[in-house]
Amino acid sequence: MAVLGIGKGTWGHVARLIAETEWDKILLISNEWGQQNFAPSKEAEWILINNRAGFEILKDTIKEKLPEGEIAVSLISGSGKEHMALIAALKEKASKYEFVVLTGDGTKYF
Repeated sequence: MAVLGIGKGTWGHVARLIAETEWDKILLISNEWGQQNFAPSKEAEWILINNRAGFEILKDTIKEKLPEGEIAVSLISGSGKEHMALIAALKEKASKYEFVVLTGDGTKYF
């Protein structure tokens, strides 16, 4: 699961994470513009949000679409508000999650 912000500068990291790692399911959080302009190399599902909506609306929109099971989360892209909404949704649903990032030494989980 990854957040895609409106700044394209971090999209390359998300694209590489998708391409270089095997995932059971890929879930991307963004707005309609992000969905139209980001082309993942593998099939992905989208949670479409309105970045200007209130925090509770963002959190609830994400929460209702969270998958069951363990979730790897990338916060390399997106805004603090989006990140907080995702983390709050994960906590409220009691989801098991870990953070994932690409480094010079490969994919790392925290």
